[in-house]
Amino acid sequence: MPDYGQPLSFGSFLTPSAEDPAHVVDLAVVSERAGLDLVTIQDHPYQSRFLDTWTLLSWIAARTSTVTVAPNVANLPLRGPVILARSAASLDRLSGGRVELGLGAGAYWDAVAANGGPQRSAGEAVTALVDAIAVIRALWSDDKGGAKVDGEYYSLSGAKRGPAPAHDLGIWVGAYGSRMLGLTGRLADGWLPSSFAAGPDALGEMSARVDDAARDAGRDPAEIRRLYNIAGTFADVADGSFLHGPAEVWAEQLAARTLEHGTSTFVFAADDEADLERIAAEVAPRVRELVGAERGEKDSARPE
Repeated sequence: MPDYGQPLSFGSFLTPSAEDPAHVVDLAVVSERAGLDLVTIQDHPYQSRFLDTWTLLSWIAARTSTVTVAPNVANLPLRGPVILARSAASLDRLSGGRVELGLGAGAYWDAVAANGGPQRSAGEAVTALVDAIAVIRALWSDDKGGAKVDGEYYSLSGAKRGPAPAHDLGIWVGAYGSRMLGLTGRLADGWLPSSFAAGPDALGEMSARVDDAARDAGRDPAEIRRLYNIAGTFADVADGSFLHGPAEVWAEQLAARTLEHGTSTFVFAADDEADLERIAAEVAPRVRELVGAERGEKDSARPE
């Protein structure tokens, strides 16, 4: 899998704990102050211990000025594509174009059903996601006339379009299985797996599936951003595992993911201020330096 030369970016993946709302917002502010590019929040609306993701993202966007914010990933079955489209576009306009839409097919179906949502099989969930992406893009479109989508699970029959996002807002799909990876290659702007479900050794084969589907759909695979949710432990001595050791080891392992598989955005699951600051100060600059050296870039520093 080649390095597609996409600009590198780094973000945080924060736990939306309702027990201490101020803490998660403070971590988002720390992420921005430290120099990270992205703040993301998981979305499990059936989880009563968590703050609502869109409410929290809106609060974070209001408390920050430079970071992009995104659900990681939005729960389609309980939110629905019309509300997701208009929520994302509205916050994008309010924040000055600082929103991206991480989107998933759904999981934990018993919990979804207990909260009034559907109970879907894996195959049904993939088909529903295809419908949902069509609905979202139709509502964001500046085409004339009412939006129409004839889907199996989600449809539009002349719905008024808008609001349009403030920028070309991307849809990043969390995908692992063959059909989901194919959907990502055909329809998505980004692929957003997590290391706990797709370890670094699995990225190559999965990313190749995304690429094949993109080419079959007449798309350039380089147009699809490769993101990666990751977690690790800083330690004085590396133990040979992924992201366990000093910052230099982290940087070398992440740079390898970029150069071998095209991963360009790393999103760190961390709820500790010191870890976020260390990632921004030590890991991210070194990854840029290592990747820049391999790419032959004269200046691998973070672009202004």
